[in-house]
Amino acid sequence: MNREWDLLHTPGPTPIPPSVDRAMIQPMIGHRGQKCKDLINRITPRVKSIFGTSQDVLLLTGSGTSALEAAVVNTTKPGDEVIAVVAGSFGARFAQICESYELKVHRIELEWGNAVQVSQVEEALKAHPETKAVFLTHCETSTGVMHPVEEVAKSVNKISDALVLVDGVSSIGGARIEMDQSGIDLLVTGSQKAMMLPAGLAFAAVSDRAWEVINDNDRPRFYLDLRSYKKKLGDGQTPFTPALSLLFGLEEVLNLIEEEGLDDVFERHQLMKNMTREACKALNLPLLVDDESASTTVTSIQPTTFNAEQFRKLANEEFGLMVAGGQNHMKGEIFRIGHMGYCRPANVLQYVSILEVILKRLNHDFKPGAGVVAAQEVYLNHTREGK
Repeated sequence: MNREWDLLHTPGPTPIPPSVDRAMIQPMIGHRGQKCKDLINRITPRVKSIFGTSQDVLLLTGSGTSALEAAVVNTTKPGDEVIAVVAGSFGARFAQICESYELKVHRIELEWGNAVQVSQVEEALKAHPETKAVFLTHCETSTGVMHPVEEVAKSVNKISDALVLVDGVSSIGGARIEMDQSGIDLLVTGSQKAMMLPAGLAFAAVSDRAWEVINDNDRPRFYLDLRSYKKKLGDGQTPFTPALSLLFGLEEVLNLIEEEGLDDVFERHQLMKNMTREACKALNLPLLVDDESASTTVTSIQPTTFNAEQFRKLANEEFGLMVAGGQNHMKGEIFRIGHMGYCRPANVLQYVSILEVILKRLNHDFKPGAGVVAAQEVYLNHTREGK
């Protein structure tokens, strides 16, 4: 049965704003015609501020993983030494892509739920001075950790010539990041998370320093050759067939972001994070990640009095609330709530209330209403401060 009342709060895919849905059903146009060129020329300059860059943001038809692979294949050669921070499934994916392309990968392995420290990257660079690139994940979706990628980038630039390449798939659009100011060399994301679109569109922004490496790189590549995307963008096109419906939707996404104001978008995500976390604390629900390292887009809960999968099953069956489970060794140990993109404080109050009902079903010990009150108080304090 197709339940139109389902409540999607996974950390991707995420709900689509109705106006974006409407934009995506516009009549199709020729992807080599002037209308498409005009569309791309309107869109691409407006994406730059979300990345914190003055560089072009390239548009690829593909998932976020395609952008991760593009970052690897364009900036490295077989045998290059690289460092990859691995603190969850998606840090591991970045490292696996590097290994697939015959790179010598030095992993910084962290316990899931922990953020990397700048000093750990510095020590790795000192141990491996021939490192050509450092691969980082901004938000580790599998745990809800937000790594300090800007601080790491600044440090790397001081002590090394290595490029800094960042996976921003579950953060871009939901967390502030200043690519240019921090010295990040390549920043990528996908469409299906805080960018409020279906999956199928990937984005990549590239620094001048990275372009020098890319242009000098003789490694064979074709579909993911960023040089082709850069060249075609100058003509208002993409080198291969674009996901036109998603581009229609992207233009409306940008309208919504600009109407709200980018600073307010980031502030809203911070508020929803705080509401969710304080509610969990009031409900005696252990959080996987500490406050300092917590993501603005996804919160991971590690229950000790019930099975996380049982919670997910009951929440879905009774209320249509869909949250994500744990991955790999954390399957059954955690559940993850997405609060990004087309999500508001009202939605947080809704899923916290549902959370309380399911906790009652599972005989979890808490004071009824405590989670909703805690979330409300965070919201009220925020508005009292004039926000």
